[in-house]
Amino acid sequence: MRHPPARRSPGTVRRAAAAAAAAVLAASGAVALAQAQASAAAGCKVDYTANSWNTGFTATVTLTNLGDAVSGWALEWDFAGDQHVTQGWNGTFSQSGKHVTVRNADWNASLGSGATVSPGFQATYSGTNEAPTAFKLNGTACTGAPGPTDPTTPTDPTNPPPGRVDNPYAGVKAYVNPEWSAHAAAEPGGSRIANQPTGVWLDRIAAIAGANGSMGLRAHLDAALAQGAGVVQLVVYDLPGRDCSALASNGELGPTDLPRYKSEFIDPIAAILGDAKYKDLRIVTVVEIDSLPNLVTNTGSKPTATPACDTMKANGNYVNGVAYALGKLGALPNVYNYLDVGHHGWLGWDDNFGPSADLLAQTAQASGSKANVAGFITNTANYGALKEPYFTIDDTVNGTSVRQSKWIDWNRYTDELSYAQAFRNRLVQAGFDSGIGMLIDTSRNGWGGAARPSGPGPKTTVDAYVDGGRLDRRIHLGNWCNQSGAGLGERPKTAPESGIDAYVWIKPPGESDGASSEIPNDEGKGFDRMCDPTYTGNPRNNNNMSGALAGAPLSGHWFSAQFQELMRNAYPALP
Repeated sequence: MRHPPARRSPGTVRRAAAAAAAAVLAASGAVALAQAQASAAAGCKVDYTANSWNTGFTATVTLTNLGDAVSGWALEWDFAGDQHVTQGWNGTFSQSGKHVTVRNADWNASLGSGATVSPGFQATYSGTNEAPTAFKLNGTACTGAPGPTDPTTPTDPTNPPPGRVDNPYAGVKAYVNPEWSAHAAAEPGGSRIANQPTGVWLDRIAAIAGANGSMGLRAHLDAALAQGAGVVQLVVYDLPGRDCSALASNGELGPTDLPRYKSEFIDPIAAILGDAKYKDLRIVTVVEIDSLPNLVTNTGSKPTATPACDTMKANGNYVNGVAYALGKLGALPNVYNYLDVGHHGWLGWDDNFGPSADLLAQTAQASGSKANVAGFITNTANYGALKEPYFTIDDTVNGTSVRQSKWIDWNRYTDELSYAQAFRNRLVQAGFDSGIGMLIDTSRNGWGGAARPSGPGPKTTVDAYVDGGRLDRRIHLGNWCNQSGAGLGERPKTAPESGIDAYVWIKPPGESDGASSEIPNDEGKGFDRMCDPTYTGNPRNNNNMSGALAGAPLSGHWFSAQFQELMRNAYPALP
């Protein structure tokens, strides 16, 4: 199985645009429902904010549903003056005289109880630009109070379907991918870890049936039954315009190929997983890593923005695609969807953390229910240390907070465990079930070997203290490709800490993040300079050296030198 699990850390440049949080949802561009369908009575509140200049303005209308869930919505108001909407996003706008109606897009039609949506628009005006004073949702006035309850409508959309377990990893054996296991066992010393469960990456349409002689999805599921496994880990990874902020893990589908994604990728996967033959297998699906965090950190005026990410935000196909996958796969009682929350060196800053959680909640609700998400995963295919034992975020050196060190750069988290537990709490605040669980990918975050610190750094300066004591030995938190000095981390383990469903090896150790130099290929994979050991960096890693190993093959291809280094530097050490 070949896959492109390249992972970068776009969060290392501090974000100042906290006010842009309401704009994280992509504009759909799709035709909205012809008529909003009020499936239940509604109570609502609206926050209206505008930014005016001369004869024009932009506005965001944040709608919160305080009543029962609705399957379609229409928000109405009257302008006080001669304001005229010229374009809108996150919904379809129409105007007759002073009266404005915005209807849902196809991807945000479901609005659960307590859920929010933020349509926005640009408009012209003359004279004064007074804000509207009255709004209606599906004909019900938005007074800020809950509406009447419809007894036929479920009031708790986060309850999981019957038959689901709280933790899919508990009490069962995890599937060992025989293809990865054979690669590992063929390496000197590799038999020590060849029996570990790793993720199976479905990274292109051909992977479903099996590409270039590799096992297809059914073959893996059949092998899992033969092994007596109770849980299988899949990575569902073929969004249109995939991985908009990097090149090594670009995919086969163009930015507008959402229909193909649905009919040729997600639908066939769902059909196979729904086969009664596999009903007793718990199937963990890690759905489209990188995608939603990219919409928060790599768009608009941010220094890390890319045109490709701007495109995917504008056309809505990341949100649409993920919502479709969650709904289709989440309908299967034995499938457990986990969404990506980046890692602490990406989303750990205040202005990334909250907006990302809110976008995840809004996307999950757009799938039909937040119950379509069983949990979340951090550090997928990345290198962030599980625990930093020699300093905390609350430490100071000569009166200076460690948050001011170059390594932490005002982040609120020092490692993946503290970040995962905090993000879990924020997701519960965003409306997910209080029992939601987290996964942490520990496949390459061990940071052992001779360079591993054995105690705190010197308290001469805050940088000396942090750099001398940190286990993560990367040059910069923004470095993500084939990192020199990395080691295997904690072996896969169920329920190791509070709120953590499992430590997992979703990224199979020994499979490259990307090629060190350009390699022509027919897999849609580009050459990313962050995989070049001679590269001097970009704004995402504050223009530091890439820290990548030399001689790396295409992403997903076997990289023997890296595998050997991961074993040498393993922590806990291998026997």
